[in-house]
Amino acid sequence: MSLPLFQPTPLHEAFAALRRDLINDDGPRISTMRNYRFAIVQYVPGDEFKLRGEVQHLSADLMANGWMVLSLNLQKLLLDRVRAQGQPWVDRIIEMEARMARIESERGLNYLMSKLAPIIEGPDGIAADCSRIICDYAEQHPDNVDRTLALIGRAGALYPFFRSSALLRHLDGRTRNVPVVLLYPGERRGPTGLSFMGMLDAANDYRPRIYS
Repeated sequence: MSLPLFQPTPLHEAFAALRRDLINDDGPRISTMRNYRFAIVQYVPGDEFKLRGEVQHLSADLMANGWMVLSLNLQKLLLDRVRAQGQPWVDRIIEMEARMARIESERGLNYLMSKLAPIIEGPDGIAADCSRIICDYAEQHPDNVDRTLALIGRAGALYPFFRSSALLRHLDGRTRNVPVVLLYPGERRGPTGLSFMGMLDAANDYRPRIYS
């Protein structure tokens, strides 16, 4: 009996399962809860480039089947919010963070977190940017909602300033029922527990289905 040349990886199997649940005869089935179309693909942070390959394959496959894929880059949204504060603000933050880090690295990080948190956290933070992008598309293409996927990636850029569990919580009810999948760099701990980047304490309040 011959073995397959390439053994499927957990990441590949996770995307295969996600594809099956999206391209369903009765519509997307990424959640067991009605009107809650959120899911998470958990992956090892070191597999970032492998993840991007899987995303490209999934996106091409979906578009070949008449889908639209919205790719939301959390790193870009973070930088956009920082730039919106103005260059003088950015320069002051950089100067003060460097000064505090010379005293103690943790003090510099804590200072940076205290300045970034107010502009990215909460319902009016990065979650609002994601909601706006998704809702704008849904308003322009109301007939395509069931065949549109919003893929939220580059979550690692938010570490350690923001927890992705909060992002999904603030997006609930603000996506016009477009299926949303968060690409989550971290570790799975138990049936519903996820540790962001494998560094933070596991959060167990995830409602979405976790593909891993």
